[in-house]
Amino acid sequence: MNVLLAEANVPYEQLIEMDEINPEFPECDMAIVIGANDTCNPAARTGEGPLAGMPIIDVDQARTVVIIKRSLSVGYAGVDNDLFYEDKTMMLFGDGKAMMTDLNNAIKDL
Repeated sequence: MNVLLAEANVPYEQLIEMDEINPEFPECDMAIVIGANDTCNPAARTGEGPLAGMPIIDVDQARTVVIIKRSLSVGYAGVDNDLFYEDKTMMLFGDGKAMMTDLNNAIKDL
């Protein structure tokens, strides 16, 4: 995932390791996920299937989850993400950069 963030010109110094950030999610009002699927799939905690034991970002522990993705398609592992269908999850379908630009502009207009 760090490679993808580097390609998006996110400075390495701004990255927070998964082990450091995961304990914070239960206290988060909102987590915004852009384009991820397998890396935030709670199915990895079940101990079964292709994601069993894979480390994930615990965004499902936040009070509200906003996922920006082009579609509901499965990730690399071919596993549907139950997080997409939880009551506390909102899906925004579209290009991640364009959607974040729109969200930032909407917040500035408030």
